[in-house]
Amino acid sequence: MPPARTRRPALDAAAAAAVDLARGAAVEAARADGASGPAAVGDHLGARADGDRVVTHRFACTDPGYRGWVWSVVVARAPRAKAVTVSEAVLLPDADAVLAPAWLPWSERLRPGDVGPTDVLPRIAEDDRLEPGYQATGDDDVDAVALWELGLGRPRVLSATGRSEAATRWYEGDRGPSSETARAAAAPCTTCGFFLPLAGSLRQVFGVCANDWSPDDGRVVSRDHGCGAHSETDLVVEPEPVSAPVLDETGYEPVSLTD
Repeated sequence: MPPARTRRPALDAAAAAAVDLARGAAVEAARADGASGPAAVGDHLGARADGDRVVTHRFACTDPGYRGWVWSVVVARAPRAKAVTVSEAVLLPDADAVLAPAWLPWSERLRPGDVGPTDVLPRIAEDDRLEPGYQATGDDDVDAVALWELGLGRPRVLSATGRSEAATRWYEGDRGPSSETARAAAAPCTTCGFFLPLAGSLRQVFGVCANDWSPDDGRVVSRDHGCGAHSETDLVVEPEPVSAPVLDETGYEPVSLTD
């Protein structure tokens, strides 16, 4: 059995002809909204039936601050009545309207470097980067770290998601293997005496540089990172040849020597 067709309301002739009435309502709404009154209401864009004896008239908005928006005025006529009245008049965005970007909470807008020295962030109760310090993960190495950290009194430690995000961020950053410094290095950090491996599962990939001559001193670096301050590399400098002294006889001043 085919589905029943939905009956479309017919366009009421009296309500559709009430263009001037609808325009007047749009002008009044423009004044109330602080727009420039009649100048903010442009051409009539058409009318559509929204119900029995209910018609919506649309007018272009010419206010430069609302490009692509339209004034939408709903008019209606009661059964067996000849008079058409205005139900509402509002400014609505059209398909190509200029709209503000979707609002994002601060936790999604925040980027590295945005937090200043005196800024304080609110606590995120449900942060997928953290987990209770006593929760077992099934990874012996990770569980051992979590149990030890629980003894320090911290209620939460990094979750698998938090460790993965941090590892990806560090490895793909300027202290990973793809940075200009690492590409120019003669040897990786993993063979450097100043490389201090991290604790826990992250020690497999990362450590901290302890060389005060290095640009990465005190920072987390990957094992395959590198720099010119590697403990086991050396720069061989060939001595420059010294030319024989040359006497300039083209320009001189005579000097009289007296006893």
